[in-house]
Amino acid sequence: MRRRPGLSARVKLALSYAGFLFVAGALLLAVVWAFLLRYVPDNSQGLLGISPNRYLLVHTFAPAAAVAMAFLLVFGLVGGWLLAGRMLAPLTRITEAARTAGRGALSHRIRMEGRQDEFRELSDAFDAMLEQLESHVAEQQRFAANASHELRTPLSISRALLDVARKDPTRDRGEIIERLHTVNKRAIDLTEALLLLSRGDRGAFRRERVDLSLLAEEAAETLLPLAEQRRITLGVTGGAAVTRGSAELLLHMVTNLVQNAVVHNLPADGAVTVHTESYGDLSVLRVENTGRPLPPELLPTLTEPFQRGTERVRTDEHAGAGLGLAIVHSVVRSHGGTLDLAPGPSGGLVVTVRLPAAT
Repeated sequence: MRRRPGLSARVKLALSYAGFLFVAGALLLAVVWAFLLRYVPDNSQGLLGISPNRYLLVHTFAPAAAVAMAFLLVFGLVGGWLLAGRMLAPLTRITEAARTAGRGALSHRIRMEGRQDEFRELSDAFDAMLEQLESHVAEQQRFAANASHELRTPLSISRALLDVARKDPTRDRGEIIERLHTVNKRAIDLTEALLLLSRGDRGAFRRERVDLSLLAEEAAETLLPLAEQRRITLGVTGGAAVTRGSAELLLHMVTNLVQNAVVHNLPADGAVTVHTESYGDLSVLRVENTGRPLPPELLPTLTEPFQRGTERVRTDEHAGAGLGLAIVHSVVRSHGGTLDLAPGPSGGLVVTVRLPAAT
């Protein structure tokens, strides 16, 4: 947006200082006139015939007062210019940092020295904003690169299968079609997961009353065949936990948590427990499973998109793309809640979701 050129803040402050001094000097002269000169007799003899009269005092004092006023004006302009430059120096650094960031150099920091004041607070807030922005941009760049890689893999496999079918007409087409169907389903699931993650990040949904206990029962009923296939006990406990949000997104969140708990479990005879409860002004959902012990340094990375811990990688049909907990984290964040990951006492993972309770 183009604006008309105007006076700089330094010029405005210098003029303000000079104007303030000039007005102060004028008020001082007015006080002298109001309380001194007006009481001096204005006659040819003066006061008692020995003091000068008002006419002589005024004509003697006026040139000196004019010189003093001119000095105050010049002193105010010069002093105001220097003081304004000194006061606005931190703002100049902040402006240069903003221009540097505008050119794409988000790693630059102001790190202003000195005691705490308004400019120091602005500088620290700007540095914090740059740090968050740099982290967000880096995260988006990694997300775009990983998404491109994940989407390219099924497309490359599909092209290879089609090349095989074209070059070898005697190849069993039923097998190729089945493999193409599997690869295509994975690409569709990945695309839907990306769209769901984007929708959760934008927070574009209508809020309504949702009971997490009902969603937990629905997710458990849906995933019960998968749990039975893996010989894993799946149970839902607790009571009502009502919050406000998107029923669809929250159902995806619960389903992803339960599915992760089932898939990343012991090879057999494992267990998954889904518990819901209301605690004060919070609605709590906790999903706990059995499994191998997880290293503590792995937990913070599990909610990043496309991050798969080496201890949790699957090679079967439920391999996934590493978006399950990323989607959960996005949905929880868009609903104003918190997501906590903790290792289980004897292995596995305990995931706790806390959402604001519906009022």
